[in-house]
Amino acid sequence: MITVLVNGANGRMGKEAVNAINNDPALTLVGEIDYQDDLAASINALKPQVVVDFTAASAGFNNTKIILNNGACPVIGTSGFVEAQVSELQALSQQQGLGGLIAPNFSVGAVLMMKFSAEAAKYLPDVEIIEAHSPQKEESPSGTGIRTAEMINAARTKAATPTSDKELVEGARGADIGGVKLHSIRLPGVIAQQTVFFGGLSETLKIEHNSQHRESFMPGVVLACKKVVERDQVVYGLEHLMD
Repeated sequence: MITVLVNGANGRMGKEAVNAINNDPALTLVGEIDYQDDLAASINALKPQVVVDFTAASAGFNNTKIILNNGACPVIGTSGFVEAQVSELQALSQQQGLGGLIAPNFSVGAVLMMKFSAEAAKYLPDVEIIEAHSPQKEESPSGTGIRTAEMINAARTKAATPTSDKELVEGARGADIGGVKLHSIRLPGVIAQQTVFFGGLSETLKIEHNSQHRESFMPGVVLACKKVVERDQVVYGLEHLMD
């Protein structure tokens, strides 16, 4: 049995994680804590093998360091990590000999959407991303949107068609992630949606993923809890544990 502590257990994602862990016979939930609790003290008292963190983007980096420095494997569902932070955490995890995951998205379907988009970008380099989440999402763009743009950039073998940079209203063309335009929508009624929109000669291609409920992320959370204990370094992206 793999022992798990959930940080951010009173939030919407945290509550789903608690239910998913309790319903998996290979996992044992040893504790539920939230923002006001002492993370390091809780790890030392409860001795979990894995800590799932669904707190806030602003806390994710520091919480991951605390988890690693106290001998547990992090499974991080908060986004907003930059490349330098991921590299620092990977180096720290390697020193500690601990596996872990920083996941821009825990949905298996969303991971497949990103992988399919990277494959399509080899043939259709002209692409833009539209991502939508609830108004409660702390940061824009989403970690999923950024990760998708990164994967597309790594896969593209041809340059995109040049477009005009003239904006009548600042921000009309969206954020620029290495040459991939990324647009963020925040609306009530949305959980998580993303469309990757490709253009070619007299044709378009859309690769789209929709999460209708937060339970859609839980198979990825459960998978991560089982897989990170077999690793000796933090990985960035659920696809590294699926393959």
